[in-house]
Amino acid sequence: MGSSRRRTVALVTGWQVVASTCFYALFAATAVIRDAFGLSRLLVGVVVTAATLGYTVALFPVGAAVDGAGEKPVLVGGLLALSAGATGIALSDGLVPLLLTATCLGAAYATAMPATNRAVVSNVPRSARGRAMGVKQVGVTAGSGLSAVLVVTLAPTVATWREGFLAAAAVAAAVAALFAVAYDSTSGGVWSLPDVRGLRNNRAYVALAGAGLFLGAALFTTVGYVTLYFTESVGTTVAVAGLVFAGMQVTGSVGRVLAGGLADRVGDEAAGSARVLLWQAVAGVGFLAALGVPGLPPAVAVALGVGVGATILGFTGLYYACMTALVSPDEVGAATAGGQTTLNVGALLAPPAFGFVVDALSYPFGWVLLATSAALGVGLLVVVRRNVA
Repeated sequence: MGSSRRRTVALVTGWQVVASTCFYALFAATAVIRDAFGLSRLLVGVVVTAATLGYTVALFPVGAAVDGAGEKPVLVGGLLALSAGATGIALSDGLVPLLLTATCLGAAYATAMPATNRAVVSNVPRSARGRAMGVKQVGVTAGSGLSAVLVVTLAPTVATWREGFLAAAAVAAAVAALFAVAYDSTSGGVWSLPDVRGLRNNRAYVALAGAGLFLGAALFTTVGYVTLYFTESVGTTVAVAGLVFAGMQVTGSVGRVLAGGLADRVGDEAAGSARVLLWQAVAGVGFLAALGVPGLPPAVAVALGVGVGATILGFTGLYYACMTALVSPDEVGAATAGGQTTLNVGALLAPPAFGFVVDALSYPFGWVLLATSAALGVGLLVVVRRNVA
């Protein structure tokens, strides 16, 4: 990539780090939020679902804004809205305010995928997009890891988890101002809601979006419950569980970059992405299923968590690289909105179901449930692979 393209990818990746820190702080902090608000595991899932609901509902309007105004104003406004949402979480004094602000935080985060994907597609040639998407998506896992360290491990040692959210909000506001000055936007076009109906005849795209439903269920449920799992089932402290969460995000970042680079080398953009994504998802099923073994020693549980990070938390870079390769440039907004929506629908349904299963049975049954969901996604990825070979 040329210097200007590298600069663009670096700026967008930095934006993604800060945005994900604000959003995923809610997921990382489930253990401390459960204690602070006296929530059951099921209600923890409802809080996670509220954030995902806001995210999902806002996706198509945000897609329209990206296509109509270009990505820059959406990225700047989105980061300011995330700052406000993180502040609202910190100031919440009961379950209802928490649910409302979680929904608003999710809606603000909806600016991420349509706008950052457009930035990559507009500025990076096809031959390097797998790697560029992987690097950009590292912002998600890096931000998630930072959120755990900030809100779960560092902030409680000097104040409370609430101050961690306020710190994330302050950084987001500052970076929004910096991004407004430093980023050169592509121009906008027509203001209209993304129309996915034209994509229904694209069999590979439909199968990939369907796989996102099941893989998204596994991803969002894992990040929503992993700190609770390590504190309640494995027996670590909350601070250690936060570090494990952060470590999983690190391996997720590595997985995204390595998988993207490998995909660029094993075939054209669509075929290479589909092939490596399938391998990655198969490995993820194995790691999730292994977490379902009762009575795992802490070291083994951590090792399996690292594997889940590299695979289940690390698949989205290739997911979007493959998705944008399957459609024409003028369909990227609609394709991204549709693909992210299926990811989010899985995230709406799975966390409360996981929490219910754990409350009624145990964590091993919950992990087996997620492994089964991911296995269904693998089946659909086989269809994708066959249609782009």
